[in-house]
Amino acid sequence: MKNISNIPAIDISHLTVSYGDNLILSDCSVTIPQGVMLGIIGPNGAGKTTFIKSILGIIKKKSGQIIFLDRAFGHVQHKIAYVAQRNTVDWDFPLTVFDMVLMGCYGKLGWFRRPGVSEQIQVREALVSVGLDEYANQPIGVLSGGQQQRAFIARALVQDPDIYFLDEPFAGVDAPTEKIIIELFKKLRDQGKTIIVVHHDILTASAYFDWALLLNKKVIACGPIENVLTQPYFNQMYGENFRSNIFHKMSL
Repeated sequence: MKNISNIPAIDISHLTVSYGDNLILSDCSVTIPQGVMLGIIGPNGAGKTTFIKSILGIIKKKSGQIIFLDRAFGHVQHKIAYVAQRNTVDWDFPLTVFDMVLMGCYGKLGWFRRPGVSEQIQVREALVSVGLDEYANQPIGVLSGGQQQRAFIARALVQDPDIYFLDEPFAGVDAPTEKIIIELFKKLRDQGKTIIVVHHDILTASAYFDWALLLNKKVIACGPIENVLTQPYFNQMYGENFRSNIFHKMSL
């Protein structure tokens, strides 16, 4: 059961990002409460991945302030997990699935303290939760695309963060994997965790998320899903020619 304070998970003020003269994100301000599952939705090239990476300091911002749990990132980074797109990993590297997931513990332990029995138990539990326990001792190269994504998420689970950022975790995965992932996210949300997901399929957004952030170079809208997934906001984001029948499909 949720026990959430009134402190926002993330408070973003006037975030602006540019590459040279190319403006990627313009004056983005948004407040995200704790304990929600939020989908970041927008067209290709809208700046969704840049939005996440600039919040986390992976990409340098031009201006703006980011506050996590009422503190600066450096004070709470151990409470934040980031799951990048899986093509960022060399899946041919000689590493077992267990050892890959175990790497998620190092943020808490530091690189000079060896994981102990407690951490190994956490890894086993994380692998069970994503349905990969039987692959623990297999090389990561044997995993399918969906299994790779689940291994990525298991690595985030062992960090035991309060806030999860995930960049298109459903892209290219099979239906069983998508179901496993979304059910896991909802359990985490119900425990009070904040889940922030870059999402590409607007047809599933209302079923998957309780909050949405519509983004196209700037914040179009952010709030409870029923208030945000509306025709006027989508017209602002995609243009006036956006197909209105998409909302009928979303309600089916």
